[in-house]
Amino acid sequence: MRVLVVEDQVELADSIGRVLRREGMAVDVVYDGGEALEHTTVTGYDVIVLDRDIPVVHGDDVCKQAQGGPARVLMLTASGTVADRVEGLNLGADDYLPKPFAYAELIARVRAIGRRSQPALPTVLAHDDLELDPARRVATRGGVRLPLTPKEFAVLEYLLTARPRAVPAEELLDRVWDEAADPFTTTVKATINRLRGKLGDPPLIETVPRSGYRI
Repeated sequence: MRVLVVEDQVELADSIGRVLRREGMAVDVVYDGGEALEHTTVTGYDVIVLDRDIPVVHGDDVCKQAQGGPARVLMLTASGTVADRVEGLNLGADDYLPKPFAYAELIARVRAIGRRSQPALPTVLAHDDLELDPARRVATRGGVRLPLTPKEFAVLEYLLTARPRAVPAEELLDRVWDEAADPFTTTVKATINRLRGKLGDPPLIETVPRSGYRI
């Protein structure tokens, strides 16, 4: 899942970014509405975590401009009154979370609205004896839990979701890694190789020449 965090409190913004990355999400962080609009014009995000009161371009205007696009908006605000929540939702936000908030709730809400931006999927993704539960963040093969890192889990989830299509390395880099990833890096190949090793035999991930990787 590709997420944009827009929050002018730098420490909070960076903290949200770290928490979501630990959950295997690809997260970009910006600190004002102008940067947010620049990012959304070049990157297709699944979810925008948007503080309402931000400089340069107000969060309300960022939310309005996000309408009609693929991204879902989770609006953050220091005001938790019912009137403010209703106003935020009327602006086009998909969900509303008042500050202060628990990170566990933030993660759950981001995942929930992120699922709305994608076609309906089974609760558990499965192929042969491989099962992946996105909500519990658990993957098993033959009933044995796989010791996957958050990034390996995210790659496997994306490949299972894309089945039977082959996914180019460039697409994996764009959807699973954030903007800091080097487009010329071999990190995708290295992650796929580690994932293959953990999945074991018989092999499940196929390399399709000139097309990418496929379950």
